Amino acid sequence: MKVLVTGADGFVGRHLVRRLAARGDSVVAACGSGAGSDPGTLRIPFELTDDRSIHAALEHDPDAVVHLAAVASTREARQDPGRAWAVNAGGTARLAEAMAARRTAGGREALLLVVSSGEVYGAGGGIPRHESDSLQPISSYAATKVGAEVAALEVWRRTGLPAMIVRPFTHTGPGQHPGFVLPAFVQRLRAARAAGTREVPTGNLDPVRDLLDVRDVVEAYLALLQRGVPGEIYNVARGEGHTLQELFDRLARLIGVAAEPRPSPELTRAVDIPHLVGDSTKLRQATGWSPAITLDAMLRGLVDAQAD
Repeated sequence: MKVLVTGADGFVGRHLVRRLAARGDSVVAACGSGAGSDPGTLRIPFELTDDRSIHAALEHDPDAVVHLAAVASTREARQDPGRAWAVNAGGTARLAEAMAARRTAGGREALLLVVSSGEVYGAGGGIPRHESDSLQPISSYAATKVGAEVAALEVWRRTGLPAMIVRPFTHTGPGQHPGFVLPAFVQRLRAARAAGTREVPTGNLDPVRDLLDVRDVVEAYLALLQRGVPGEIYNVARGEGHTLQELFDRLARLIGVAAEPRPSPELTRAVDIPHLVGDSTKLRQATGWSPAITLDAMLRGLVDAQAD
């Protein structure tokens, strides 16, 4: 299979490209940082807001497109909401339209897997979210992801372009930027141990999150490329909730520091989702996927990735 991965130079993209190449797929890695090559991978420059760039990427005639390119954090989207809408929603619309046009013109029919986010569900209640739940985003980032979903599914309904939506819940792993919560915990806990201090600055530790290792998320995407149904939406989640306080404490024990969290206003979101846990029954039944990496192994991997 030839797979075009947009946002291939991002956190998930790097893991996905390596996994595709390892299993023998032909990979076109569309990146914002320029062209190059790796074994089994063609790396090309890509700009989601530029129609010419999108058409040039599709000239590689993929069998499937995994669409990861995005303004990928709540903080970045909040700093420039207009750009986030242009990239996440507008860019997805451009990509889907370009793929549909190639299909109509007699080109190869390629499957489009649009990567959204579990955050589209919004605050909700204290129960796992289902794909049929209403979408009530409470951040610019999540709102733009809703826009991306709407754009892709509209093209599917109008043109028949085989498109699917996947909503991953919180995921982490080796190589994730320390601007995200769990790698940030590890970095600050290690700094506290080195400095001989107990106090560690944190944001609000009350939210409950459903956590997966990025490698399990990648396996879910691969399973959907083989067995997913166009027009459908799939949650990718473990189905278990853990407070950030619990995760902070578990990481502190792994690192070997008696840490005390110190709330810091600059690390606290103005609005946060108190409980975000997903139900992935639909994905499991459709593909047979289930997470292979335990929470303990995932946390240990994070600590080992930042080893001294």
